[in-house]
Amino acid sequence: MRFALNHIVAPRLPLADFLALAGRLGCHEVEIRNDLPDVTGQPPAEVARMAGDAGQTILSVNALYPFNQWSSDLAARAERLADFAAGAGAQALVLCPLNDGTAIAHSATVEALDRLGEILAARGLRGLVEPLGFPQSSLRRKAEAIAAITEAGGFDRFGLLHDTFHHHLAGETQVYPRRTALVHVSGVTDPGLPVAGMLDAHRVLVDGADRLENLAQLRALIADGYDGPVSFEPFAPEVHALDDIEAALRASMELLRAGVETAEA
Repeated sequence: MRFALNHIVAPRLPLADFLALAGRLGCHEVEIRNDLPDVTGQPPAEVARMAGDAGQTILSVNALYPFNQWSSDLAARAERLADFAAGAGAQALVLCPLNDGTAIAHSATVEALDRLGEILAARGLRGLVEPLGFPQSSLRRKAEAIAAITEAGGFDRFGLLHDTFHHHLAGETQVYPRRTALVHVSGVTDPGLPVAGMLDAHRVLVDGADRLENLAQLRALIADGYDGPVSFEPFAPEVHALDDIEAALRASMELLRAGVETAEA
């Protein structure tokens, strides 16, 4: 299994320190974020240089929101973010749907992807569509995302982002390993928390108390052909406050690796 790190694992770390952390953990692929000032405050060429010096490939810039409510403002933001991503040497831009309870028609999502596809293609980038499993999300399930992607230029231009947290929240059972370009992993361990009440702030590193069935999801993806990166994306403040995030990440990696390898054996 090929692990990667999303900068949200340690958002207080300057970019250079985050890249070094990834290297010490044996990761050679990272995701950077446009909501962290130490990233967006850097010239993109400097980000590319730092990643190259650290031996890191930037998988994605996370994220353009809301990608599926097209407007002139979204177009301008998409162009600026795509320019940054391309200049930083990133491979893709993560695309997140509107998440405020407003319904977005399938045709509107396809139109937005059509327009974004032109922006991304001009800069050599791919779009990674990430369904959000929250009840108020305008695009909750991967089958809907696949249908929209298929109409809007297909999987040369776009890929599916499988997030284990959102997969669980949406009540999905089907995985699409051959359409999936990236996997995000995080866990929820609070035993008294109802699924409908799970939020980003509850997303910790995967451990033995995980309620999201991360191991089952990874086993299903890998068994059916997924061989891409598995990127850690915990949002919980208690993770961000850890004194030794490196040790915690290493333990979670070992748990996931052992659990998947046991199933394969």
